Formats: sequence, C-alpha cells, structure tokens
Amino acid sequence: MEETHLQRLILPMLLLCCASTTDSLTMSPSSSQLFDGDFFSLSCEEDDSSAEWTLRRNTTRENMTHCGDGWGEPTGSSCNFSFIVSWDSGVYWCESREGSTSIIINITVSGGSVILQSPVLPVMEGHDVTLHCQTKNSSKLPVDFYKDGSLIRTEPTGHMTIHHVTKSDEGLYKCHISSHGESPPSWISVTGKPSTTPTPAATSGPVGSSPSPSSLLAALWSISSICGLVVFIALVLLVIRCIHRKPKGPEVQEGDDDIAYSVINPLHELQNTKHEDGESEVIYSLLTPSFTPSHQSNQ
Repeated sequence: MEETHLQRLILPMLLLCCASTTDSLTMSPSSSQLFDGDFFSLSCEEDDSSAEWTLRRNTTRENMTHCGDGWGEPTGSSCNFSFIVSWDSGVYWCESREGSTSIIINITVSGGSVILQSPVLPVMEGHDVTLHCQTKNSSKLPVDFYKDGSLIRTEPTGHMTIHHVTKSDEGLYKCHISSHGESPPSWISVTGKPSTTPTPAATSGPVGSSPSPSSLLAALWSISSICGLVVFIALVLLVIRCIHRKPKGPEVQEGDDDIAYSVINPLHELQNTKHEDGESEVIYSLLTPSFTPSHQSNQ
C-alpha cells in the first residue's frame, strides 16, 4: 500500500517535467485526502475559451482517461464526483487541445479510519499551512504528526499549523491517532515567492529632482580626465613633429640661420707680389651673403 502511494507521488513529478503547465485546475473542497463515499469537484478554469480544456487522470486501473469516460459527471468546464471509492485515487490534471497541461494534483481516497487533510495545491513560501488529522466521526483527538517518517510533534486538538513555510518544510506528511490508526502519506509542495524586479523609474529617483553632489563630482572628474588625455596626446604629437623637422646638417650659431656664405677660394690666377718686407701677398675673394639657395648655387 505504501509503495502504491509513492508511485502516485512520483508520477506527477514526471508529468510536470515533460509538459508546460499553467495553474488552471481547482478543487472543491480542497483536500489531498478524502474518505470513501465523499464527494468533490474539479474545474478547469478556461482563461482562453479556445483552449478547450479536458480533465484527465491516471489511477492504478486506468491511464490518460477523461472525465465522463467511466468516471465523473462533466458539467461545462467542471467534473463532479458524487460518491468516490478507493480506486478514484490518482493524479488529476487539465489538458488543452494544443497539449498544454495544468498543475497536477494528487488525490487519495482512503478506505481506512484516518485521513490527513492537507493542501492539494503547492503552498507559497512564507505563508502558513494547517494540517488536520481526523477520523470519520471526530477531528479533535490527540494526534502525532510525522514528516518523512520522523515524528514532528503531538498536538492535542487534531491539527498542526506550520508558520511561514520554507522549502525545508516540503516533504511527505502523515498523522497517527491512537486507537484509530494512521493516515496515508501526502506530499506537501512549497513554491518560491515570485521575484520582483524594480523598474527603472523606481531606481532613477523622482522626476525633476536635482542631481546629487556625488553625481556632479563624478561628471566633473570624467570631463577633466578626458581633457587631460586630449592635452597629453596633443603634446606628444607636437614633440614628434618638432623632432622630424630638426635639420640634419652641421649646427650653426643662433642668429645666423638666414645667412649663407660662399666658399672661400684663393685666387690662383693672381700672381703673388712681394712687398718690401718680403712677405707674399695673398688675395681672397670677397665674402658676400647669399640670401637664397639658388643664388649660392650660381656662384
């Protein structure tokens, strides 16, 4: 019996991994366990009327059958169960014509004397959840509550509340009432809170507000950094240009850049004349400034 319940719990997980889901399945009354002879109703909420949702189930006797195919009474988008028995235990889900599926729920119909009433749908993280352990005749007896086979605590009033549930509270629960027996196990799922991402408008501050001093300093620092980089690049280019323009000839004294001189040649054509003192007289050409390179080459 325990193995059969575990198989039913594993099957919804496999189906959830293989199909896209949408929360469109509701149950009334909402309880994962029921007694033989109880009644309940399942509804496929049709957000899109063109989806044509169909309620299906898997049990130990049949697979992939739909409401009205030997079980349940279809009424619009709902399926009513007026008198249930143990072989109605199984997994139920809504399926659209396109193949999309709703969330899958596990329902246990017990022929025993004790059941655990727990949420049939996943509980959102941070919410409270209350578990009720009851018999067919009473629900206010001392109860031992178990999770994953370990005793949690004993409650004298037949119910236990878990406050602000977290993922660590997810697991397989059951209850035991002395002199009455033990309930079948039920899996309680916990879903995380939906993430809330702040919008750009919420993080940029009110419209029309003046910028903060820190933002002004950051802007000024950016501008000064850019200006400094531009000046540095300009200086480097200027130095490179000056180096390339430096003349490769012999150095000249400052102030004489604009004056070129002709080559000094002795006049070999003139004969030396001797003075009275015996010294030879040497005549040199006159030094004249050359203002242009062309004039110098003509000489």
